Amino acid sequence: MPGAELVLLPAPDAAPLPPPAPEAVAAFLQANPDFLAERPDLFRALTPPKRIHGERLADHMAAMLAAERRRIRSLEAEVDAAVTAGRAGHGLSIRVRLAVLALMRAQDVVETVSEELPALLGVESCTLLAETPDRRGVPKLPRGMVAALLGPGKDALVRPAPTDIELLHQEAASLVMRDALVRVPVWTGHPTLMALGARDPQALPTRQATATLAFLGRAVAAALAR
Repeated sequence: MPGAELVLLPAPDAAPLPPPAPEAVAAFLQANPDFLAERPDLFRALTPPKRIHGERLADHMAAMLAAERRRIRSLEAEVDAAVTAGRAGHGLSIRVRLAVLALMRAQDVVETVSEELPALLGVESCTLLAETPDRRGVPKLPRGMVAALLGPGKDALVRPAPTDIELLHQEAASLVMRDALVRVPVWTGHPTLMALGARDPQALPTRQATATLAFLGRAVAAALAR
């Protein structure tokens, strides 16, 4: 009609395509035998066969294992590169990220905390302590000491003038000029603390560090729970 406006209605949403039938997938793979070989990452998304029957399935499982090994090697290379960069010197937040990467691959978390984390965090010592006996060799603190040291409602604390350094920092006590105390919220609920001791005050800044350190404490707790 003259003068009438043309109104365009929105197109209805397209219906989602149904998944292909198993027969169609099988036919496609038979017609394209190199499809999976050219896309090795897909093996990580597949469920391996429960039993091996014949060379084809053996090759299939070998490809899946090879894909997983490549992924692990890639992750390890990333962590090793991060460790090297961390030792060269970065800010605390970057160092904490590197420490978390080390915790992700740790087989012995307590050993990783004491042996690897000091270099990654740029401090002299890093020690786990708990108020209950621990079979992994974690030093014991007197009952109520974690709450007394951190104070109410705090998960991390940087101390420019540390006290109790012999108890908290063990053999590295004579090197510690500043420290940080971090709550480790383990799943058992037992009060657990991580003490970081630094010779250089700049390694543990008093401003804007507590949230980053509290995150590290939660990462340690998660690693211990694995």
